[in-house]
Amino acid sequence: MAVSVQGKRVLFNSLQFLIFFPVVTTLYFLLPHRWRWLLLLTASCYFYMCFIPIYLLILVVTITVDYVAGIYLDRCDRIEPLDAFHTVSDYLGGYGRQQQQAILKKRILLASILCNVGMLFFFKYFNFANSNLAQLAATLDWNYPIKHLAIILPIGLSFHTFQSMSYTIEVYRGKFNAERNFGLFALYVMFYPQLVAGPIERPQNLLPQFHQPKQFDYALLKSGLKLMAWGFFKKLVIADRVADYVNSVYNAPLGQHGLTLITATVLFAVQIYCDFSGYSDIAIGAARVMGFKLMTNFNVPYIALSIKEFWSRWHISLSTWFKDYLYFPLGGNRVSTTRHYLNLFIVFLVSGIWHGANWTFIIWGALHGIYQILTVLTERAGEQLRHLLGIARLPVVDRGVRMAITFTLVCFAWIFFRAATLGDAWQIIRTIVVNTRFTRDDLLAALLPFSGDNTAVSHALCTLMLLGVFIVAELWGRPWYARLRLAPSTYYVRQLAWASFVVLILTMGRFAQNSFIYFQF
Repeated sequence: MAVSVQGKRVLFNSLQFLIFFPVVTTLYFLLPHRWRWLLLLTASCYFYMCFIPIYLLILVVTITVDYVAGIYLDRCDRIEPLDAFHTVSDYLGGYGRQQQQAILKKRILLASILCNVGMLFFFKYFNFANSNLAQLAATLDWNYPIKHLAIILPIGLSFHTFQSMSYTIEVYRGKFNAERNFGLFALYVMFYPQLVAGPIERPQNLLPQFHQPKQFDYALLKSGLKLMAWGFFKKLVIADRVADYVNSVYNAPLGQHGLTLITATVLFAVQIYCDFSGYSDIAIGAARVMGFKLMTNFNVPYIALSIKEFWSRWHISLSTWFKDYLYFPLGGNRVSTTRHYLNLFIVFLVSGIWHGANWTFIIWGALHGIYQILTVLTERAGEQLRHLLGIARLPVVDRGVRMAITFTLVCFAWIFFRAATLGDAWQIIRTIVVNTRFTRDDLLAALLPFSGDNTAVSHALCTLMLLGVFIVAELWGRPWYARLRLAPSTYYVRQLAWASFVVLILTMGRFAQNSFIYFQF
């Protein structure tokens, strides 16, 4: 799961970005509005080319295909005759005009989707599918001549592919008019803050903003920089720090204590949340400084009271994408009960496949599909049980119990997400079940996975302190803190808190250009 990035690249957590961002933002506000899109597109191309320059051609191909598809999908809905109909009328047979329009639109959309999915399959899933077919052929003693391809997964391929697909689908549905400016459409797909790890935007939200002149706004500058600072804190101070522990345990799961594996799994839940939501915060904040509004991608997911609520708070741009473009087209819950359960399972199975070409991700997605089905099946019985036990009359206890159950289920699924192989995942689960004890040695092993010297002790205590700061800050914006947070008397406290975050980032941050986890997706 650890993703390393070599070389001088414009990662959010790099020195290069601390130069890139203010330079691009300053030039953006200095230039006239009519040239700003070109600046942002050039900056986005440079940002992406700092990883593997040749892979910019993949973006160019998909952008061109979807741009042309959008134009023709838009033309299909116009009243005036289409030249295209004259060339395909024989192929479509004796259908009427409206039927020809519908058929042609479906074919254009299908061609666009096949291009996008085909590109995604080739770079992300070909070797995975090929290795599984080769293994099956070997089991059946068949000859299988196809070899692995020496290809590297383009960074953020799944993200910008889904964003581009949402455009053609929305144009096909008649909910958005095709963008005529090729450069602006390319910028929609390549907008550098959210190019490689989201949020996955919709054309209705982002494209119109490129047409609107933006004025420098000090309030947006201040708000955006604060959000970026919070994202840097989560990534550099929390995620990259606990990654040391998680990697040391998950990279060598054999021989670990059960309590150590539980601790590592909980810390991975913290790591992946801080890593991914930290990226989203930096992306949303960077865009906000320039006057752009990107959708919220996380909403404190670990306070969710059910798996269903968890997915309304976690990676919101992806979960809503699957809901709108897969779950609803499959029929959603407006079908038979059995079909509804199947729809839920399919959506989360595909979500697992989207995350990576590995059986561990497929099992992770399938688990969440099963969780969703069980949530629907047990919702009424769970409510009755809480009333029977009297828990429902104690709101704090009720929320605490439901939150703990949800978090436990999520962490159990994270085992498969983080483990390198299915074998490692099963070994970790087995060790947790049969070898979890709370002896002094087990507790020390869980707290100090590296060694028992003073350095390890101070490192553990520092990490626990920073986790405490993170949890308090994360809950600070919740409703039960709102009155205190907005009180005038806390103004200077809030300013001091932001200054403290900056100091913690500079003194406690890990500036090793550790890539964001979701870059591999």
